[in-house]
Amino acid sequence: MDALHAIAGFTVAAALLVITPGLDTALVLRTAAVEGPKRAIQAGLGTVLGCLTWALVVSLGLGALLAASQVAYNALRVAGALYMGWLGLKMIAAAVRGDAAMPAFAETGGTRSWIRRGFLTNILNPKVGAFYVSLLPLFIPPHVNVVGFSLLLASILSLEGLLWFWMLTVLVTPLANWIRRRSVTRALDGVTGGVLVAAGAGLFLSRR
Repeated sequence: MDALHAIAGFTVAAALLVITPGLDTALVLRTAAVEGPKRAIQAGLGTVLGCLTWALVVSLGLGALLAASQVAYNALRVAGALYMGWLGLKMIAAAVRGDAAMPAFAETGGTRSWIRRGFLTNILNPKVGAFYVSLLPLFIPPHVNVVGFSLLLASILSLEGLLWFWMLTVLVTPLANWIRRRSVTRALDGVTGGVLVAAGAGLFLSRR
């Protein structure tokens, strides 16, 4: 397999992975619906930065070290599970109280907090690192710079992810008036919060 065939194959595989419903998609959809398009893109950017960081870690060989160290893996796993659980319970509590609805999709507020939310969701999940450890070697041809080529593949996945998040945000935005209804907003927070809590519980109980 040469470099061009590897890139083409990875691009197709990455596209299929990106559009598969998952935690990142749920988080961006919820943010787009409840907080507005700008913050949804920021959250999506955070998840992509988390993936790129993991790709860099794996490319430099630190991912293999993490995979070999049960203590390090478990520490990161518990931290990720607690963060997802906290974020999910926060959303569920807002849904129960009924205070999640916003009068308008205000775009005020710090950018960093929304990027950080998406970033931490991925960087604290060691399964994302395990995913890169298992996927990237399949598309790295011989006689290439492993670090550089791995980052190239990760960049392709990230660009496809950003495009997907942008498309989701564009599709959700026209429904703004309906989404602003309190009952809909509470339902979105409740469902997304439940997904996060379930993901955190699954991560906490998982074993390698």
